[in-house]
Order: sequence, then C-alpha cells, then structure tokens
Amino acid sequence: MAGKPKSLDELKTLRRPLRNVNLEHREKLSRLDKLALFVTKRVGTPGFFLIIFVWTALWISWNVFAPHSVRFDPYPAFVAWLFISNMIQLFLMPLIMVGQNLQSRRDEARAEADFEVNIKAEREIETILLHLEQQNELILKILQHLENQRK
Repeated sequence: MAGKPKSLDELKTLRRPLRNVNLEHREKLSRLDKLALFVTKRVGTPGFFLIIFVWTALWISWNVFAPHSVRFDPYPAFVAWLFISNMIQLFLMPLIMVGQNLQSRRDEARAEADFEVNIKAEREIETILLHLEQQNELILKILQHLENQRK
C-alpha cells in the first residue's frame, strides 16, 4: 500500500488561499487598459453595429437627397465620410487588439487558478481514496477476525 494518507490538517496546511483572478486583473489595469476593454466590449455588439449602420445611412441619405444648399458632402464625393470611417477604423483596431490582449491575460490567469484548484482537488481525492482503502482493509480484517471467532 502507498504511504500513510495525509490527515485533514496536513491537507489544510498545503492549501494556498484561493485567488480572485478577476479582481487581481482589474486592480492591475491602467486607465488606458480600462478604456481599451470598454471599447472592446462595446464595439463587438449588435447595438454598435446598428448605430454605425444608421449613421452611415443617414449620412449618405442626407448627402444624396437633401437640398443642394445644405449638403455638406455631396454625391459622389463622400470624402468626409470616408475620412471619418477610416479614422474610426484606425482608432478602434488598436484599442480592440489591446482589449483582446488584456482579456487573454485574464483568461490565462483564470486557467492557472483553475489548475491550482484542480491540483488541490486531486490531492484531497487521493487522500480520501487512501483513507477508504485503509477502512476497507480494516473492515476485511474485522470480518476475518469475526469469522475466525465463529469457527
């Protein structure tokens, strides 16, 4: 039989306190990191897509159908809209990538914390199984002893 199983007190001394990875991650974020996460979370939503779609439709409709005197970017130019849309892309892409990198770091920390919990659980399960094996052996010895007494 493998060595003596660890007692509950021994197992408790091996335990490190559980970490709240999400809280640790949040505390390490700078303001720019928080901005990047905010943008990353909001840009990938149907609501953001709807806002951009409606804004684009209004922009093009206004500049195609409004009276000539009030059009600010008349057809076929749309230069201002192209400039603005390119600027949106140029600013959002790096922010989204930074946000994804930050989320990836948090996910790695969560995976590490999960691994630590799994290791603890494995130790405890192994100890429980060893205790059960010992109990099983003791029960078999008791039964053997009782049978020997009856004979």
